[in-house]
Amino acid sequence: MSLLNDIPLSALHFYLTAPYPCSYLPDLRARSQVASPAFLINTQVYSELVRHGFRRSGTYTYRPRCDNCNACVPLRVLAKQFRANRSQRRAWKLHANLAASLHPLQDNREHFELYQRYQNARHKDGGMDNEDHESYQNFLLQSHVDSLLVEFRDMGVLRMVSVIDMLSDGLSSVYTFYEPELPKARFGIYNVLWQIELCRKLELDFVYLGYWIARSQKMSYKTQYNPAQGLINGKWLAVDKSGQDSTGTGKP
Repeated sequence: MSLLNDIPLSALHFYLTAPYPCSYLPDLRARSQVASPAFLINTQVYSELVRHGFRRSGTYTYRPRCDNCNACVPLRVLAKQFRANRSQRRAWKLHANLAASLHPLQDNREHFELYQRYQNARHKDGGMDNEDHESYQNFLLQSHVDSLLVEFRDMGVLRMVSVIDMLSDGLSSVYTFYEPELPKARFGIYNVLWQIELCRKLELDFVYLGYWIARSQKMSYKTQYNPAQGLINGKWLAVDKSGQDSTGTGKP
């Protein structure tokens, strides 16, 4: 079995981090399970890891493994079955003039300046609003998998940037940042819709939106794209707008 093209998950090592402050739920401590070594995690391996609830930050691949807490639910949208609601259709129409272009991961001063404006406006005192250029590079521009960078421009003016991973069964939304000084804009909604449409064009099944947390208001938007599935107790189950799983057993 070639480690370059067909790496088994058994070739990886998994370890638990020490507890650290949770980024989403105040006063809680979080832990992560980390997959290593990073250089073995190519697109094929990462696709399988994502199906098991992992995400990446740069070349760091992890999933939540907190003591006495399972609030983080991996969420994916069924792209081929998705139908936009009225509010989403308005957002799509509002930004119909945006021109999207696909690029390899690249270091660009214009992108970084937009990233800084976004963090300072939307995540003030959240730990990412004072990141330096090196931290930005490590977070978004380092990858061992098939990743692409998408620019969204309005009459040549940069409005939004997304980093997306290409998986064997879909797309993984890594991170999106956009111009925060346009209060009537609905860039976030438009971006998810655009990724769903790209997924359809590529004839792939899922858009993975990362983790959804019922008690985190910042995460509430993720269950507004239906039909969706959450990885609950090791199984991908249908979830509704509230995050309720299809079995009726309630929110995780």
